[in-house]
Amino acid sequence: MCGFVGFVGGDDVRSAEVMQAIVGHMADTLAHRGPDDNGTWADAEAGIALGHRRLAILDLSAAGHQPMHSASGRFVIVFNGEVYNHLDLRQVLQGRPGGAPTWRGHADTETLLAAFDAWGIEATLRRCVGMFALAVWDRQGRVLTLARDRLGEKPLYYGWVRGALVFGSELKALRAYPGFDRPLCREALGQFLRCAYVPAPLSIYEGVFKLEPGGMLEVRGEGLKANGLAAARVWRYWSLEEAVAAGRASTFADEGEALEALAATLGEAVRSQRLADVPLGVFLSGGVDSSTIAALMQPQAGAPVRTFTVGFEAAGFDEAPAARAVAAHLGTEHTELYVTAAEARAVIPQLPRMYDEPFADSSQIPTHLVCRAARGQVTVALSGDGGDELFGGYNRYLWGPRLWCRLAWLPAPLRRALAGGIGAVPPGVWDRLGSGLAPWLSGPDGVVRPGEKAHKLAATLGRARTLDELYLRLATEWDPPPCRWAVGPAVVPCPPAGLTDAAERMMFCDALTYLPGDILCKLDRAAMAVSLETRAPFLDHRVVELAWRLPLGMKMRHGQGKWALRQVLYRFVPPALIERPKAGFALPVGQWLRGPLRDWAEDLLDEGRLRRAGYLDPHPIRQVWRQHLSGRRDWTARLWTVLMFESWLAEVQGPSSSAPNP
Repeated sequence: MCGFVGFVGGDDVRSAEVMQAIVGHMADTLAHRGPDDNGTWADAEAGIALGHRRLAILDLSAAGHQPMHSASGRFVIVFNGEVYNHLDLRQVLQGRPGGAPTWRGHADTETLLAAFDAWGIEATLRRCVGMFALAVWDRQGRVLTLARDRLGEKPLYYGWVRGALVFGSELKALRAYPGFDRPLCREALGQFLRCAYVPAPLSIYEGVFKLEPGGMLEVRGEGLKANGLAAARVWRYWSLEEAVAAGRASTFADEGEALEALAATLGEAVRSQRLADVPLGVFLSGGVDSSTIAALMQPQAGAPVRTFTVGFEAAGFDEAPAARAVAAHLGTEHTELYVTAAEARAVIPQLPRMYDEPFADSSQIPTHLVCRAARGQVTVALSGDGGDELFGGYNRYLWGPRLWCRLAWLPAPLRRALAGGIGAVPPGVWDRLGSGLAPWLSGPDGVVRPGEKAHKLAATLGRARTLDELYLRLATEWDPPPCRWAVGPAVVPCPPAGLTDAAERMMFCDALTYLPGDILCKLDRAAMAVSLETRAPFLDHRVVELAWRLPLGMKMRHGQGKWALRQVLYRFVPPALIERPKAGFALPVGQWLRGPLRDWAEDLLDEGRLRRAGYLDPHPIRQVWRQHLSGRRDWTARLWTVLMFESWLAEVQGPSSSAPNP
């Protein structure tokens, strides 16, 4: 796990020494991503410079140093991530006619370069199992290639700045390029206020983009000055749409065969992701996903697996006891760190620097805390991310279709009236009535934080005209966004034609948007801020492709999601330790905004401040703030988007006038 930067082209003529100084300064902004080593390389004649910061995971010696050159001298690479099957690729390369490569070490980066020489870049990436982002310069053809892993675990930004194509692992590295002057992208801000993250391919800066998951970008050096970004060719070497279509064409008919294939494929994904020359552990919440990863990993390990949980003092938000029970049953070496509310709130001032652009999933706070706790003992941690999107784990997949079937027949005015009635009941009342909501909002296990969910339902139900629109509104915070300009419609991927079931359409859309834009971004920044590599076995593309071969009835059954995954887990852990309402990874942020964070929020939401900044309309924001303070509505998610934008804006424009008091 590392960070890299680079640029090619530019309006100025520079020496190699000057170019290396520039790219070195850019790379230094990513020291948190790679504290173990750094390197730069430049070719002044070609106008290309690359920089790298290394977190040493495989081959801790100097043989893993980057930028790295291929044995042929043709390719130069900077690479972030891991290729889990690189030893298998080495065996194939060694068996090729003409003799085996001469290896300098055992880093996966060196394997990639040898494979590029043998098969080319795209063909190599198709053979790789892993998570990565990379930049490769072909010295022979003077071609730059950028690429990103299939599901979007590792970030990669690129954009045009003063005649140069500039790229890197985080936006702060691009901002360090001389003369970076990109204005804020108003379309990106509007979409951020809708979904609480900036969706790809947009970034918060005009003219700077995220390379999308499974994407490749190719640009020829000589065409840059004449054509700018128009000289770039962007395409995908892997697409979820194709994986879904292939899965639907070969679904499992036999339940036993499906479960055996799932157990074997997941077990292989966990086995391959244990590849490391440094200590490794597992995040464990006690839920289905993380428990499955820990359960599959423990029999493969020669010693108790290290597992990590962060506990919170707030009632209803502490999953540490459940994780403790699973860890005891599996026999892991378990670490449990309890943090106070003040310690959790102390993370908030770090968030704008950590995420580089507005990001408003408040579970970013506990995610960072568990990463920080794990980093004290390990350098790599496996997570259960991706299980919900692949196996039907989110509650909305269950109650969205169920609720729509019950209420769609109502005329729109009556549905709006019903939604208004739900929203008029304070969250605390819904919390006390929570058990009565179970048949409507979830399966047999009941509802966690029903007041929060009831108000989310009220904000969406009255305006949805179709089930697909209900999903879109469930994934939307502000509609319309409180901007001072017109914002385009929400961008929603179109599911493949054969995907007709509502729950599967939701899973597909989440996997293309919410998973990389929110979940994986949250994990990457929270972990890399403390130089921790995270790996997600569920996002091994072989697991993803197999998951889409499972009929919906093997994912969702008896009012529960993840049926097939549960059957695999129950081979190791009794159901009684797992079965409980799905809670998510949350903190009582809404309560804090009415209490210890109120002054901080009031400052950022000040009407005069919002007007002076010129981006947001204060009227709807102040109205939502008053309703939230009164306790009549739970507008935590909406308010958090505005607070995170204003915090980010203060960070990039200068010192903030206030910071939250823990």
